[in-house]
Amino acid sequence: MANELQASLKSAAEKVAQYINDAATMTVETRYVEIGADGSANFDQAKPAARSVIKLDGDSETIVPVRASAKKGAPEVDAALYELHQRNVNAAIEYRASILKALLDTFKARSE
Repeated sequence: MANELQASLKSAAEKVAQYINDAATMTVETRYVEIGADGSANFDQAKPAARSVIKLDGDSETIVPVRASAKKGAPEVDAALYELHQRNVNAAIEYRASILKALLDTFKARSE
């Protein structure tokens, strides 16, 4: 009985450790697909449009495509695409925060 409980706790701890490791770096990628003349879209051919990598320690990196603007040397970001990507990033951050909070709450409840 004690061995089963110990094995169960070890398994749960390994799963939690793996989740925390997975949550340490979060990558959000926004992709696009062109709509054909007939209105169809092949989602298997989606291409990356923007990417953000956010680490648990607060470090982050965002890559967005730019195009040359009318002003020399001043690249332009597609504002609508960037806004969509930011919404995706914010949703991912909120989701990760809620999962980590639930995990911490579970540990607190078990330790009381």
